[in-house]
Amino acid sequence: MSEPAPHEAWLQGWHPQARRIDSPNFGPRPADTVIDLAVIHSISLPPGLYGGDEIERLFTNQLDWNAHPYFEQIRGAEVSSHFVIRRNGELLQFVSSHDRAWHAGQSSWQGRDNCNDYSLGIELEGLEDQPFELAQYTALAQLLQQARKAHPIRQVAGHEHVAPGRKRDPGKAFEWGALRTLLGWDPSCFPSAITSP
Repeated sequence: MSEPAPHEAWLQGWHPQARRIDSPNFGPRPADTVIDLAVIHSISLPPGLYGGDEIERLFTNQLDWNAHPYFEQIRGAEVSSHFVIRRNGELLQFVSSHDRAWHAGQSSWQGRDNCNDYSLGIELEGLEDQPFELAQYTALAQLLQQARKAHPIRQVAGHEHVAPGRKRDPGKAFEWGALRTLLGWDPSCFPSAITSP
């Protein structure tokens, strides 16, 4: 995914190079919200299987709950994220960055609750304990750089950091150091637990 030209700025919060798949699972952000956090997640449906359309179906409320035994555990879930990055680096967008996607749930970051209000949700296709692909790190770094031009993104955290004890993604297999290297951002942009030497 190349850097968008200046005329390709995000139009109404939609990334010009993402494949757009509109999710009904979103709402307005609180008035005067500053979007300054990106929350990184991991997802695969069914867990550990990649390449299908189940994530898209989940985020658009079209998943067949009877298609796999695991789906019974999430039956009725109405969730979304702003972006999904597939294993090959393909970028999907489900919710405008101007709107509030339903990705973090009950959450808090540095004393501020309800991370959905002020964050972008980015899902990587993968599992917490399985390595992610180089193409995903590259696409993620490019997306974050571009997001920073559209919004005043100051920090990046994992779902595990904003919902500790409840969530553990993107998990131990996610290489925060690789992302930091690709971005070149100051260590203060990342959770302190992952920036220590």
